[in-house]
Amino acid sequence: MNTPQRLADLDFTSLTNRTFHPSPAAWEDQVLYFLMLDRFSDGQEQSFVDNDGHVVAGGTTPLFQLSDAGNATQTAEQAAQWREAGIRFVGGTLKGLQSKIGYLKRLGITAIWISPIFKQVASQETYHGYGIQNFLDVDPRFGTRDDLRAVVDTAHANGIYVILDIIFNHAGDVFAYATNGQPVFNGTTFPVAGYRDAAGIPSLPFRELDLTLHNSAWPDGAIWPREFQRPDTFTQKGKIQHWDNDPEFLEGDFESLKDIRHGTGSLDTYQPSPTLKAIADVYKYWIAYADLDGFRIDTVKHMELGATRYFSAVIREFAMAIGKENFYLIGEITGGRSRAFTTLELTGLNAALGIDDIPDKLEYLVKGFRNPTEYFDLFRNSELVNKGSHTWFRNRVVTLFDDHDQVRKGNNKARFCADPGAYQQIAAVIALNVLTLGIPCLYYGTEQAFDGAGGNDRYIRESMFGGDFGAFRSANRHFFTESNPAYRVIAQLLALRRQHIALRRGRQYLRPISGNGSQFGLPMMLGGQIRSVVPWSRLFNNEEALCAINTDPQSARTAWVTIDNELHPAGSELTCLFSTDPTQLNTRVTVEARNGKAVKLTVPAGGVVVYK
Repeated sequence: MNTPQRLADLDFTSLTNRTFHPSPAAWEDQVLYFLMLDRFSDGQEQSFVDNDGHVVAGGTTPLFQLSDAGNATQTAEQAAQWREAGIRFVGGTLKGLQSKIGYLKRLGITAIWISPIFKQVASQETYHGYGIQNFLDVDPRFGTRDDLRAVVDTAHANGIYVILDIIFNHAGDVFAYATNGQPVFNGTTFPVAGYRDAAGIPSLPFRELDLTLHNSAWPDGAIWPREFQRPDTFTQKGKIQHWDNDPEFLEGDFESLKDIRHGTGSLDTYQPSPTLKAIADVYKYWIAYADLDGFRIDTVKHMELGATRYFSAVIREFAMAIGKENFYLIGEITGGRSRAFTTLELTGLNAALGIDDIPDKLEYLVKGFRNPTEYFDLFRNSELVNKGSHTWFRNRVVTLFDDHDQVRKGNNKARFCADPGAYQQIAAVIALNVLTLGIPCLYYGTEQAFDGAGGNDRYIRESMFGGDFGAFRSANRHFFTESNPAYRVIAQLLALRRQHIALRRGRQYLRPISGNGSQFGLPMMLGGQIRSVVPWSRLFNNEEALCAINTDPQSARTAWVTIDNELHPAGSELTCLFSTDPTQLNTRVTVEARNGKAVKLTVPAGGVVVYK
C-alpha cells in the first residue's frame, strides 16, 4: 500500500468496514507503560524471553551484567562519544517493540503509550518523534505502517491496549524563515524563505507543491499531506521565549518546531482552521488504520482551548462510530493541577498527564522530603466539593514519577534511582504510584532500575537494547531481564492491584499514625525530613485495603495505624497480602479500639505492606 499524499486519497469506508478492538470498561483499571520507541528495542537481543515464554537463542546483543556498567565511558573520548550518541537515533523499531509484548504482559502492563512514530524531518535527528514531516506515514527508521498494525494486533492478543503519542500543536522544522536563524517571538509574522528539501535547504516554494515541477519534494521535503502545505497552516511568529506569556505561548514555535494555526474565536465560538480539520482527519485515519485505543496529546497548554475541544469532540465521535466507546484522550497539560483540571472540564479531554506536582510529591515523599498531605491532597478539590476523598480523580489523572522530559527538574534531570540508595526505595515509590488514585504509568527502564542523570533530556532516555547509548553508561548490552528485583516487585504489586478492585477504584484516605497507641496524627516531616510509616486506605463497597510504605531506607518502622471505625470490629484481624519482607506474608494484625479503630503495622526498611 503506497503512502497517501493527500487526505482525499484516504478510503475511510474500507478502513472502517471491520470489527475493532473494544475499549476498556474502566481506564483506572489499566496500568500504562510509556516507552520511547527509538530507545526501547531493535529486536536483536540475546537470551530474552519472547512473547510465548520461550528463551530466544539468537540475536547479537548480550544481556547486561553488573560488570558492564560504564563500559562505554572508560576514557574521556569514549564518554564524549557515548554522550553524543544520546542525541541521535539509536535504532529502536516497531518490530523490536512487538517482540517485547510478552515482557510487558508478564510485568503486569495493560496499556502501552508509544512515543510518536510519524515520519520525521529527514535531515534532523528528532529521534523522539516530535518533529513530524509527514503526518500520514511512519518514520522508516521505526518501520512501516504495517509494523504499527502488527504491534497493535500483538498487544491486543495479549490483553494490552495501545495509546499513541500525537502532536497537532506543531510540525517539525519543515520550513526556514527568511531571517538568519530562528527569529524570536515579538507578535509579528515573519517572512519565510521556503519549505526545506530532503537536505534541509529551503529550496522549495512555500505553497502547495506541484510535484511535476518539484518532484524532489516527495517524500522527504516540505510537509505532508498536501493539505498542510498551504502557507496559512503556520503562525510564522518565531520561537517562544516567555513560556507563560499570552499569546506568545499559544502562537510561538517550540524552538525550531513550527507552530500550527488552529483557528479563531473564543471557546464557545471557536472556528477551526482548514488545517485543524485536516489534522482531525489524519488522526481518525490512524485510529482506523491501526485499531488504536487512545491518544496522548502533546503540549495541550500551548493550544487554544477551542482547538482542543474541537479535536476532542471529533475524535471521540469517530471512535464511538466504529465501536470504541471509551477511546481515551490524555492531555499533557503543564501549569499545575488547577490548569489541568480546568482544561479537562472545558475541552472534554478524559485525563491529564500528571507531570508537574504529582511526580515531585511522589518521588520526594518516598525519599523523605515532602509531607504526605502534599501528595494525597493533590487528589482532592475541597474548594469545589469539600470532601476528604474523591473517587472522581481515579480516572482523570495519569500518575507517574519518571518521564522523558522532567520539566520540573530544569537542567538537573535524573531518574528516581539516580540518587544514592534510592534503589532500596523503588518498591515504595512503585506502591505509592500504583496503589493510590489515578491511572498509574511506568516509564520504560524503571523496572530495570535505570539511573540516568545529567544536564538535559538525553540522560533520562537511555537505550533498553544497548546500542551506542545504553543505560548505566554502557553500550551493546540489553536490559530485558525478568529476574531483576525491581521487575519482580513491580510484577507482584501489579498482580495485587489486578486482584483487588479497592486498589484500583476505591476511595482514598491518608491515615493517622501513633507511636504509643494513644496520640494520633497524620505523618509529617520533622526538621525538614520524614522517616516514618506512611499509611493510606482504599475503600470500595465496604471493603478496606490498607497500604503503607516506610520512608526510612535503613530501618524497619512500627506504628499504630488508624483504619475505618465501622468496617472492623475490635478483635477482628487484617491479613498481610503483600510485604517486601516475605516473612510477613499472610501474617495477621488484630484490630483494637484506638482512635476509633487501629492496627499495629511494621513496615520493612524502604518497603511496602498491604493488608486486607
